[in-house]
Amino acid sequence: MGAVIFSGLYHGINPGMGWPLAVSAALMERRHAAMPKALAMLAFGHFLAMIAILLPFSLMIFLVDWQIEIRVGAGLLVIAMGIYLVINRKHPKFLARVHPARLALWSFLAAMAHGAGLMLVPIFLGLCAVGADETGHLAAQALMGDNVVTAFAVALAHTLAMTIAGGIIAVVIYVWLGLKFLSRTWFNLDLVWALSLIAVGTFGITSAIAGH
Repeated sequence: MGAVIFSGLYHGINPGMGWPLAVSAALMERRHAAMPKALAMLAFGHFLAMIAILLPFSLMIFLVDWQIEIRVGAGLLVIAMGIYLVINRKHPKFLARVHPARLALWSFLAAMAHGAGLMLVPIFLGLCAVGADETGHLAAQALMGDNVVTAFAVALAHTLAMTIAGGIIAVVIYVWLGLKFLSRTWFNLDLVWALSLIAVGTFGITSAIAGH
């Protein structure tokens, strides 16, 4: 679960996941209460994106005989997403067309477009690795049920860590540093993000083949 929390902190620090929008909301409305509301909407959208990615894999993992192939395939998918983001460094244009008030929708689409949920898949499948002796119809049903619960727990822990990390940065900038500091010191993690996806996917494949 440590890797899940770390990835959440990493996502929270990345401005591409939305914390600047929370600062912007508080500045535009000139109310402190606007920031936690914006962060909550961003968190809700991010959580939905994590669940949308993790749930299908939680339902697939009960195919015990194919668990290595599923994990390797997931790793390749994550690597492919990372390579795509390395090649295509442009910010998705459709995100600019989402109304600023629809922060939950924006957060959901941003997480999908940047492969945030995919980054969790190799970690999730590693947590849900099953032994060869866990076979049979009833065992598979129990396993699938446990994995669905694990998917929600992983998504919740990850989103909470993301919200805390992004929220701290947003509060510091809003209260002490201001909008000018944000515009002058904007940092872009797109390339680091893409390379991280490739690294996570590679780790997922190697751990699956090694049987961890």
